[in-house]
Amino acid sequence: MQDYYRALVTGERRGPTAALQRLGLHLASVPYGVATAVRNRLFDRGWKQVQRASVPVVSVGNLTVGGTGKTPCVEYVARRYRQWDRQVAILSRGYGSDHGPNDEALVLEDNLSDVPHLQGPDRVALASIAVEELDSDVLVLDDGFQHRRLARDLDLVLVDATRPWGFGYLLPRGLLRESPSGLRRAGAILLTRCDQAVSGAIARLKDQVTRLAPQTPVIETSHQATAWVDAEQRTSPLERFQGRSVAAFCGLGNPDAFRRTLHDLGMTVRAFRTFPDHHAYTRPDVEALRTWARQEATEGVVVTTQKDLVKLRLTRLGEGELWALRIQLRIHAGQDALDRKLKEALG
Repeated sequence: MQDYYRALVTGERRGPTAALQRLGLHLASVPYGVATAVRNRLFDRGWKQVQRASVPVVSVGNLTVGGTGKTPCVEYVARRYRQWDRQVAILSRGYGSDHGPNDEALVLEDNLSDVPHLQGPDRVALASIAVEELDSDVLVLDDGFQHRRLARDLDLVLVDATRPWGFGYLLPRGLLRESPSGLRRAGAILLTRCDQAVSGAIARLKDQVTRLAPQTPVIETSHQATAWVDAEQRTSPLERFQGRSVAAFCGLGNPDAFRRTLHDLGMTVRAFRTFPDHHAYTRPDVEALRTWARQEATEGVVVTTQKDLVKLRLTRLGEGELWALRIQLRIHAGQDALDRKLKEALG
């Protein structure tokens, strides 16, 4: 269903039936757009109540549904504050966390063992717990740009350089959660996956972003693979599978970015399987993956993302070893501006 929807909104699926379906989605996006505009106006005018925490709050968010790389950015911000000797806590809505921490929380737990991560629908209440029970003195709000009930001292907004505007439409016709004009609320705008954008795209995107938010610093970043990691937290250098044929799978909002990363690391992707973003793997899923791996992992290597590995916790699939890429945010341009904004948020 996810693949069908993506092909529909991108225009890849053609014909009269697809055209009618896109028209229906477009009509449905009109009331959605009105509702989001009214909601934002109510907050802008102070007519909807905002709760302020007793410590600084930094939000990491975006304009679109999924796939901009928020988790590496959240990790980067939390790690930066820890380097400055601040007691940090991460707050998130926790989609898919009804039966325990979701994939993002598990990744952050592995990579930031000294930073607590609280998940729940009421992030105002989570902020109080983080301050009163965990002695946190700065809070990082994961996926918080549209969650305006908790006041923030800095909004970091991510824009994916490979598909910045959600195919040009609001939900459900496209992937935009709100109009791009919402960027004017941002304190800093981070362009992600700049290394994967086509030639000239970054300059054009920066021009577009600057017109929308003229006084806001624009930071250029990429998601840098740092190592291979397995379910037992053993690591291996990136060169380990260079020149090898691998079978790969993932459950991401932007699976093509993962595939391009594997290609850039010098691997031949023999087979590539995708699942919906934040997919909760069931026993039948695992058995199907084992069968698939036996057929496709001809050189005994299966690779995935850390977000997927933390839910599977397997060291092998079929006859192949299972490894995941550990990803971190890398700043290409604008490091000083970003640090200045992070420090200003502390007051």
